[in-house]
Amino acid sequence: MSKKKLIPELRFPEFANSAAWEVKTLGEVGEVLMCKRIFAEETNPNEGIPFFKIGTFGRVPDAFISLEKYNEFKSKYSFPNIGDILISASGTIGRLVIYDGSPAYFQDSNIVWLGNNEAIVSNNFLFYCYSNLKWQTSDGGIISRLYNSDLKRMKIRIPKDKEEQQRIASCLSSLDEVITAHSQKLELLKNHKKGLMQNLFPQENEKVPKLRFKEFEGEWEEKNILDMATMKARIGWQNLRKEEHLDEGKYYLVTGTDFKNNKIDWDKAKFVEYERYIQDENIILKNGDILITKDGSIGKVAFVENLNEKEATLNNGIFRIRIEDLYDSEFIFHSFLSSRFTSFLNKLSGGSSIVHLYQKDFEKYKLIIPKSLNEQQKIASCLSALDELITAQAEKIEQLKLHKKGLMQGLFPSLSLSYDNDNNDINNDQTTKQKNG
Repeated sequence: MSKKKLIPELRFPEFANSAAWEVKTLGEVGEVLMCKRIFAEETNPNEGIPFFKIGTFGRVPDAFISLEKYNEFKSKYSFPNIGDILISASGTIGRLVIYDGSPAYFQDSNIVWLGNNEAIVSNNFLFYCYSNLKWQTSDGGIISRLYNSDLKRMKIRIPKDKEEQQRIASCLSSLDEVITAHSQKLELLKNHKKGLMQNLFPQENEKVPKLRFKEFEGEWEEKNILDMATMKARIGWQNLRKEEHLDEGKYYLVTGTDFKNNKIDWDKAKFVEYERYIQDENIILKNGDILITKDGSIGKVAFVENLNEKEATLNNGIFRIRIEDLYDSEFIFHSFLSSRFTSFLNKLSGGSSIVHLYQKDFEKYKLIIPKSLNEQQKIASCLSALDELITAQAEKIEQLKLHKKGLMQGLFPSLSLSYDNDNNDINNDQTTKQKNG
């Protein structure tokens, strides 16, 4: 039987008649390298050259080494070149950081890179090979640590023509830049909303906001949430067994994990049988209900909307708050996203983690609200309009990421990098060796 040629589904026209791609192990491409070991007593928390440990890799460093030690080790031992791709070898396996040449040092064995021969595969293209990688064993098991032997056996598929590698890398890099730009715009929108809320809601010990619509005046008033709303949750004996969470059905079951951007992700929610749905009318949801998690990730908030023809009930671990008609439920929802509610939760915990949120805890929680229903509605409309922009921007980013995923599936003959079939077992006894170390 003839072996099928390794050719991608999508190929730039100028490479249509080029040779088939080839398979190489990373061990054939280059040597696995890492920095010389730095001991704890050689670091300090305040000044010097940033020293990235696995916990701060790709983030903000919390340790530093002296300039003298940095220059000595950089000159004597292996050190990444600009453009080399650093890989996390423990913790969250396979996080990638491209070294940009800034003064920095990296924890040995936990952060490694491939000293690849760019005559075979360029760093730019290799980055996308790594991005395709499923960091697991050939039988689907989890790698608890990435060893030299693991990396060396991994296979990549590459075009022989370096120009084709560069063309693919440039195409995907351009798309990454678009995604980054849209992600930055999303962060700006979120920060704008955060700042706006700080001004639209009175700060601690104040009764008038810094920013106000000109037609309104007068002090806001404090009210206990339980005087404005009913609060219900699934009673303990009604708890659902896991096998009662259905993948299909008519009656939605909302859990805390279904909260997405402070709304309910209906596409993710499970279902229950009618008998369980109708069991307690107090937790059958209506548009305008406010949901707050009381177990697990305490204090997550969601606003119920777009029920339309949907019929939904709550799983355990969530409070359902239904606001009286005298008040605007959407305004109350936004107030639960303010610093006032966060501060309330912090005071409840006394600086430690809250294990459970009780209804009686809310007896101590006072909202501060405008006396005018019109002012409540105007603030809610302003913030909801901004939420729509944030949601639309987040969806745009998701669409771009899906487009990139589909593009990579077409541009690469296979997205998977795998262990050599002739040697599937991971040898955990071998560790990455220092170059000259």
